[in-house]
Amino acid sequence: MSIRFPAVTDKDVIRVLRKIGFRFYQQAKGSHEVWRRESDGRHTIVPRHRGKIIKRRTLKSIIKDIGLSVGEFVSIKGNIQR
Repeated sequence: MSIRFPAVTDKDVIRVLRKIGFRFYQQAKGSHEVWRRESDGRHTIVPRHRGKIIKRRTLKSIIKDIGLSVGEFVSIKGNIQR
């Protein structure tokens, strides 16, 4: 059975990023932010459109950039208290 792909906002993604050791690095072009993890040099760009659901393809790219599977992302997201 496959894991259902999550529908998340920018705040949800940032909570997961912080949980796994990413920190805000710099403001990117427009309303996007670069988040980076110093331990291994991984980085990703998160679109900051407050309250909007991140598109599936964009979220898939973010999850790939940070080195997680969809299942791991969903598990970490589920363990974080809002």
